[in-house]
Amino acid sequence: MIFKIVDCAAWRAACAEGLFRGSADDMRDGFIHFSAPHQVRETAAKHFRGRDDLLLVAIDDAGLGEALVWEPSRGGDLFPHLYGPLPTSLAIWEKALHLDTGGLPIIPEDVAA
Repeated sequence: MIFKIVDCAAWRAACAEGLFRGSADDMRDGFIHFSAPHQVRETAAKHFRGRDDLLLVAIDDAGLGEALVWEPSRGGDLFPHLYGPLPTSLAIWEKALHLDTGGLPIIPEDVAA
């Protein structure tokens, strides 16, 4: 299972279409950024501080095939990158992300355990 932190309205629009084509950052980079469970908290802190309109979406990465590539990024850690659109049907669950008092999105304990 891999995770995507996504704008709620963008995810709702993607679900109506059946495909998530990525955020502006994803489109700029040419792939959809995901995080492994141990990477989600740092991703949230680095890229999503102060955003209260977010969802954490769990994705069944087994259904992504060869379009999913694990590539080095922050500190040399391998991150999952999807080269192509994400079928929203691969979402296992989605959870609203609330902010802590410092403005960081609160990642559920069971995700990064």
